[in-house]
Amino acid sequence: MTANPRIAIDAMGGDVGPATMVAGAAIARGKDADLHFDFYGDESLIAPELAKHAVLEGAQIFHTEESIAATEKPSQAIRRAKGTSMGMAINAVKDGKADAAVSGGNTGALMAIAKLALRTMSGIDRPALSALLPTLGDNDLVMLDLGANTECDAQNLVQFAVMGSAYARTVLDIEKPRVKLLNIGTEELKGTDELKEAAGLLRDADYLRMRFDGFTEGDKLSRGDVDVVVTDGFSGNIALKTAEGTARFVTDLLRRAFTSSLRSKAGFALSRPALHLLKVHLDPNNHNGAVFLGLNGLVVKSHGGATDKGVANAINVAASMVRNDITRKISEDLDNFRAHAFHDGDEA
Repeated sequence: MTANPRIAIDAMGGDVGPATMVAGAAIARGKDADLHFDFYGDESLIAPELAKHAVLEGAQIFHTEESIAATEKPSQAIRRAKGTSMGMAINAVKDGKADAAVSGGNTGALMAIAKLALRTMSGIDRPALSALLPTLGDNDLVMLDLGANTECDAQNLVQFAVMGSAYARTVLDIEKPRVKLLNIGTEELKGTDELKEAAGLLRDADYLRMRFDGFTEGDKLSRGDVDVVVTDGFSGNIALKTAEGTARFVTDLLRRAFTSSLRSKAGFALSRPALHLLKVHLDPNNHNGAVFLGLNGLVVKSHGGATDKGVANAINVAASMVRNDITRKISEDLDNFRAHAFHDGDEA
């Protein structure tokens, strides 16, 4: 376990770039003095931002004028990754110069570069993008895959469940997370063949440190009755974007309602404390930081439009993953699953 994580920051990623990435690191450092940062990108833009934050004194800048554009195709990004801020940050993890990388840049490019540089862990066919979603329960929800893999077979889904439960044990401190597969219904007969096969494999894997509870539907994600939801990246990304859009719709609808008349404005004044709690709960910056699970190294994706507070949260996620040695936990669970699967195959 690394007590003093060194985080490689792609300072050129995100909608704003160095200003937000550096300010986010300053917030994270102010709350956690044991964090260390290396910034990758244009020094002429990064240095003035670092000068604004005394708390970041000692942070290093690794200069490059090359960066990955938000519109760049993954295939194009891979070809010139080595000299870009994103590629350099990921390679710092590969070379052991940093414990984790954080970027707010192009998601497809980030996944492609990370997968090529870090490779997938033994026993993992495909890495998955995982993040925390707010719920009405006592803790957030871990969901994966959120867009890394549009099509998945049963083995992929089982591997996602293993990785997601290890993630939940780390960030949510749940000893045996409740795991469900996202489906069009909760009945065992519903869903694709891949979902049904994955469900069967997970039901038999009662030796793993998770509790498989069958299927869940999209409208149940926020109820708080599950800790890990597993799906393919196509469905997961749609579910995530729908949830984010619904949150914005609710807040905009409330804002419009409370400004429609003098009586409504008076009601707003009385309801302000409750509305503040709602805003905090739905604010995506409070849940920012999606993790690429299944790689031989840690990479965290910050939302491109995240504020400095959101970037700080993504950094905190990265630091937590490092300190809790998430890669080792996933590896141990996979070894356990493979050992039992091999033994059961022998008996058969």
